[in-house]
Amino acid sequence: MKTMLAGRLSTGGGGFAVEEVPVPRPGPGQVLIQVRAAGVCLSDVHLIQGVLQPQPLSGNKVTLGHEVAGVVKALGDGVTGFDEDAPVVLVGGELRNGIPCTRGVNIDGGWAEYTVAAANAVVPLPPGIPFEQACIIPDAVSTPWAAITSCANVRPAEAVAVWGVGGLGAHAVQLLRMVGACPIIAVDPLAAARERALRLGADTALDPADPEFDTLLRSAVGAKGLAAAFDFAGVPAAREQALSSLAEGGRLALVGLTDQPFTIKDNLWFCRFRQQVLGHYGSRPEDVVDLVRLVGMRRLDLTGSISGIYPLADAPQAVDALERKEGNPIRLLLKP
Repeated sequence: MKTMLAGRLSTGGGGFAVEEVPVPRPGPGQVLIQVRAAGVCLSDVHLIQGVLQPQPLSGNKVTLGHEVAGVVKALGDGVTGFDEDAPVVLVGGELRNGIPCTRGVNIDGGWAEYTVAAANAVVPLPPGIPFEQACIIPDAVSTPWAAITSCANVRPAEAVAVWGVGGLGAHAVQLLRMVGACPIIAVDPLAAARERALRLGADTALDPADPEFDTLLRSAVGAKGLAAAFDFAGVPAAREQALSSLAEGGRLALVGLTDQPFTIKDNLWFCRFRQQVLGHYGSRPEDVVDLVRLVGMRRLDLTGSISGIYPLADAPQAVDALERKEGNPIRLLLKP
């Protein structure tokens, strides 16, 4: 039996470790992928910490990694249309036995040398997109893209702000500029993150702890406030600040994941001005397809998004570096 390395999370407090496991075989309708690059996301850190739970899960272990790119190595029964060694990227979710599943959460993901995916979750890559950039399109890029275009329905010239300019928020700034939002405000407690946001296209970058925050925000966007705000931090204080900055009819999209409650304190104001709080999670397969095309046609530049690359065997060190925000990363990667 052939074996491989995989980054496995044990449920029930068993912890995370890189282990040797059997190479999976593609079942009917599946494709075997040799992984070339996989992203390390804060959601992975939250799974390891126990903030998020990988449920429903068959068994007590799962291979992490929902951002995956690689090459086709074998086809299961009934699968056609893929050539061996064809470069591909995997969408973040798929149906397994009729049940919606998230890769690297309740089905095995891409922190491994090989992984399997449903054929309809495999997106071909055009020439010229490096695996290192392709692998982060699912989630790191597609989640903010879907939050902007499908959830909050941002329109050109609308005033917007992003709370938390990390792995998803940094891409949100780029994507908001692409769709014509104006002005774009970046909000982050880290000076380096604010400086990066300005380089990526934000018009103004603010420290949420600045005593003059409200005045500075209104000066940048006008007295009416924000048409749309995005919380990528998953922090209740950020959500409250974002909600208080909305204009009449403004939308707050909650994208950052947290187990902490969120309370609308001024219910009268919220209802009187017909504001909205929108929950958002992930993206659709067509979002990944669209973004692959945008990157392939050089409408979106992800070259600056890769902050560091670790060997798969060093996955625990990558997780630790992200948890500590070492070097203020956008995305760290694992490579088998």
